[in-house]
This record gives sequence, C-alpha cells and structure tokens, in this order.
Amino acid sequence: MIELKTKQSGFTLIELMIVVAIVGIIAAIAYPSYTEYTERARRTDAQGALMGLASALERHYATNNTYAGAASGGSDTGAPAIYPDEAPIDGGQKYYDLTIQSADGASFTVRATPKGGQAGDGILELDSTGARRWDRDANGAFGAGENTWDKS
Repeated sequence: MIELKTKQSGFTLIELMIVVAIVGIIAAIAYPSYTEYTERARRTDAQGALMGLASALERHYATNNTYAGAASGGSDTGAPAIYPDEAPIDGGQKYYDLTIQSADGASFTVRATPKGGQAGDGILELDSTGARRWDRDANGAFGAGENTWDKS
C-alpha cells in the first residue's frame, strides 16, 4: 500500500504571534500621535470660535457703542447671547464652553474652557487688544510663556 503525503498549508502559531506583535507595536506608536492630533484639531476649532465670538462682539459694539450687554440676559459676563456658547459651533460633540469673562464700554475678554475629558488641554483666552493666552499646563492661571496660542 502506498501512502500519499498531503501538503498542509496555513500559518503556524509563531507566525501569527509575530504578526500580532508587529500590529501591537504599530498601534502603540500611532495611538498617541492620533490623540495629540485630535486635541490640536479641537483646540484650533476653539480658537476659531473665539475669533468668531470676538467678531460678534465687535458687531455688537458697532451697533451699541459698548461691549457691555452681549452676554445672556443682557449681562456683561457669562455665556454669550450674540454667538453660540460651545465649540465646535457647527454641530457634533462639544469640547469647549465659550464665555465672556468681561465686557465693558471699551474692552472685552472671551474664554474657551475645555469640557470634561479635555480638561488637561488648558483654557484659551482672547481679549479686545488681540492678546491671546493659552493655559498650557492647565493649572487655571496664565503664567510666563502662556501669552500665545502657539505650542512653542
């Protein structure tokens, strides 16, 4: 009787383990880059929303000769009545609250505060002189070197 050997094809367990290890290494490298990218994109969107709120305040000033009264209920501080109060403003999940920190006859300060899971990203602020501040270390205060929106 003649025995025929059949050739079996497939992957060995070692080969599968190597592929899984390679995929794991790639994921470990890619995931932090992805999360940093999404944080930057959200922050950039909040910066754009602050610029939009500042423009709305300028329109309010042109109509009323004062920045005062632009917040909800005619107040000088709090959620804006003249612009959306969250960013992104075009829908989807909201990552920042927009507020008017101060508004009087001649100046204003607006702020974007991160919501919940974004809390470690720090507060963004813009005032009527164009000064931009970013609380990079998320300690609740603007220290030395935090007078710009740039990451440097």
